[in-house]
Amino acid sequence: MSAPSPAYPTDDPETALKYAVQRIRGFDRVQVIEGFIEPLSPDWDHESTIAKVREHIAPVVNALGCLAGSGDLDLPGTSNWYVPDLAVVPRELANGAGALLPDQTLLIVEVTSESNGDTDRIVKRRRYAEYGAPLYLLVDRQQRTCTLYSVPGNLGYTKVDGPHPFGTPLPLPEPFDLELDTSAF
Repeated sequence: MSAPSPAYPTDDPETALKYAVQRIRGFDRVQVIEGFIEPLSPDWDHESTIAKVREHIAPVVNALGCLAGSGDLDLPGTSNWYVPDLAVVPRELANGAGALLPDQTLLIVEVTSESNGDTDRIVKRRRYAEYGAPLYLLVDRQQRTCTLYSVPGNLGYTKVDGPHPFGTPLPLPEPFDLELDTSAF
């Protein structure tokens, strides 16, 4: 009797790694950052900050026909598989989708934690720009600032708004066209 063939090409280590990571037992969510497997276990303060962002942008997200969530983002050609704290994506792309690509989002939000602040500040910012995410909002809880990155390019984002201290209203450009209240962060 022969063994069943795997659900991924055996000569493609990138796909095999991403397939295996999604099936790690004992962790609800994991991501791959530059080839390193990182389990996700945000604390309640972290979750509270994400909820405040989600609540504030919800009316616009709904009006745009989008969904705000923390679904998987694949970065093909790399050993990266991200789970953003929050991503806004068109509903029609989310329905039936496993993973999306950063350039299919309208906004990606990452909230730093003590354990992964530099990953959000440096690594993810660079990769999100490289993969065309139009807007990247970094909520830095350790530095108590918010920074909005836009106009992505291969070498990073070419427009930066911030860092702004918590409490400073942060304008989100089109298609959101709203001021994000950061006073509750």
